Amino acid sequence: MSGPLFSRLAAPDDRPALRFGRDVLTYRQLARACRAYLAGLGASPGERVAVWTHPCAMTPVVLAAHAAAGIVSVPLDPKLGDAARAHVLADAAPARVIDPRALEPALDPSGALPLAEVGEAPLLVLYTSGTTGPPKGAVISGKNVAFDLDALAAAWEWSALDTVVHALPLFHVHGLVLGLYGALRAGGALHWLERFEPARLARALGEDASTLLFSVPTMVHRLATEAEEDVEIARALGAARLWISGSAGLPVREHRRVEAATGRGILERYGLTETLIDCAVRATDGPRPGSVGRPLDGVALRLVDDERRPLDARDDVTIGEVAIRGDNVFCGYLGRPGATAEVLDADGWFYTGDLATRAADGAIRIVGRRSTDLIKTGGYKVGAGEVEAALLEDPAVAEVAVVGAPDDDLGERIVAFVVARGEVAAEALVERVASSLTPHKRPREVRFVDALPKNAMGKVQKRRLLAP
Repeated sequence: MSGPLFSRLAAPDDRPALRFGRDVLTYRQLARACRAYLAGLGASPGERVAVWTHPCAMTPVVLAAHAAAGIVSVPLDPKLGDAARAHVLADAAPARVIDPRALEPALDPSGALPLAEVGEAPLLVLYTSGTTGPPKGAVISGKNVAFDLDALAAAWEWSALDTVVHALPLFHVHGLVLGLYGALRAGGALHWLERFEPARLARALGEDASTLLFSVPTMVHRLATEAEEDVEIARALGAARLWISGSAGLPVREHRRVEAATGRGILERYGLTETLIDCAVRATDGPRPGSVGRPLDGVALRLVDDERRPLDARDDVTIGEVAIRGDNVFCGYLGRPGATAEVLDADGWFYTGDLATRAADGAIRIVGRRSTDLIKTGGYKVGAGEVEAALLEDPAVAEVAVVGAPDDDLGERIVAFVVARGEVAAEALVERVASSLTPHKRPREVRFVDALPKNAMGKVQKRRLLAP
């Protein structure tokens, strides 16, 4: 693997590269905008620079310029509170902090854009959500990004003819690495929306012939609802070449709603900050509700038991922790060798903490997190995800989160937190799980709540459910 991360910037042309609102930059203009920004920045390759990822036209330019020139970006969530911001800036110790809103757009017509070669050097420091303590900075190399995006391009038949459309933030893998870097790596374009609005997104999909729509489950739910009521939105969603959902599992019910409303399906993929994307449903395979597909080409995946011993089962029933090895696995946590050693062994296997089953063809089904979703009850191991999937089959259940609560008799009892959209009895939900799965997987307690606690990407924060 050699050459620059964005080869099209080496010989830029007039094909569209970035669109934000009414602002459109061709590859030639993007190269000139990157040159102008870098000239004013004065940073050297390898230097860490923090970037506030405000939704404005200069944010993707700044992040693309850094990646092209080998400057290490530390993307910052604009909504970070004082304590979180202080922690990240102290931990990453960037040479400077950039607010793209304060930059004047400029095009430098002189010279060529300096392009770094893809290699082992760091490209990003992405901070984890900090569910087990203060956020840690995952160091991602140029090689990690290039390898993973090339594997995804093969899986999705992603080419320069495609335009990515999304309204995701640029401080996570999904919006930044897949959405921005992926579009530029493929030589296509990114249409980034300032905020998520179904009607605006539908219009954006209609502006290009071949589009890839990237979304998260909360967006899918809203889009399905709008598509059921608006034929124009349904038609636009149906016209996208691929619709990808990630960052959390998409309930089978949402798959069915989208297919009924639009006549097309959604492909899921799976990954983490530390490993980028590991599995994906292939474009040639078509939708596979409930599955995140097979490992990407070049990515080794195995399921392991509590002692990290490999499990050979391919029965889509046996649950194990997902371990990943490949060129997509990160360099380690910034300044935290001890934390790195806890998850990355001497043979290069990264232990994700995610629980999954594996089908006969190698396809993976994620059932939850080891820390919060493996429930040991009455001598059985139960994945919270499969209980949640069973409960979501009830049309009166809008959202659900299943956790294990301490129990003197069972060790842990299964508790379901349910957001209902209509009248439903707890006893009926318990019976649904017992009859569709097995009796030992039924919730011993159902709690009805108005909403589930979530982070910025729509992931449910289960630890808060049982907090005092």
